Amino acid sequence: MNTEKTDHVKQLIDQGLKSLVENLEAGKSEQLTAYITAMAKFHRYSFRNIMLIVSQFPEASQVAGFRAWKKLGRYVKKSEQSITIVAPVVYRNTDKGESKSQDDEPSIRFRAAHVFDLSQTDGDPLPHPAEASGDPKDYTEDVKTLVAAKGIVLEYSDDLGTAEGASSGGKIRIRADLSPAAEFSVLVHELAHEMLHWTDQGLTGTPTIRETEAEAVAYIVSNAIGLESNTASSDYIQLYKGDTELLEASLNGIRKTASEIITALKPEDE
Repeated sequence: MNTEKTDHVKQLIDQGLKSLVENLEAGKSEQLTAYITAMAKFHRYSFRNIMLIVSQFPEASQVAGFRAWKKLGRYVKKSEQSITIVAPVVYRNTDKGESKSQDDEPSIRFRAAHVFDLSQTDGDPLPHPAEASGDPKDYTEDVKTLVAAKGIVLEYSDDLGTAEGASSGGKIRIRADLSPAAEFSVLVHELAHEMLHWTDQGLTGTPTIRETEAEAVAYIVSNAIGLESNTASSDYIQLYKGDTELLEASLNGIRKTASEIITALKPEDE
């Protein structure tokens, strides 16, 4: 992308991170909740693109480019302001004047792209997948399949004390008497621990950070299938103390983990 657009996008990202940190330090977690909620809607987008979408159009529910909306039978309303995001473009490195070859080494650059929210369009109604409305339905089995595919043992136990679930690096245990919605949420929470925090050297991060990140993943995934869920986003307030790089890395890890789980729950075209 050209320098002017690059600077504009970078400025939007930097402003979003700075604003988020300032709000958290002031004891306000509403902005973080908005980002985490948006991750459920836009789980295939990078964290920075989610930040760009939320900072420019907080109420966004479904975004697409001008041509993509047209293919769906919808048209962008006149005078609507586009939402700027970053899109990768693949280039092949060839010497000037030479023809391109399949052996050319490709490189990826980024350019500013423009999308519009569903509310900024008119036209044919879009199909809506059925919402869970408090019932995870078959999604719990989908998560169990993902757990098994990762080589993780799942056990149901009544010997967990006051805990609803536990992750021990290769094994997940959850209570046997949970409601279907709670079973789904707890299972996703413990899977998040397995994916985010267990390494060959053991657990990473502090207990507070681990629990906050796992709860954020459970919230995103539960929200994505229509379950009502609480989030421990307010616990972030004292975790990163103005360090935007650590905060962004944490949120990006949450997004990637939630995206992998959500992708396992439903077909790519939904």
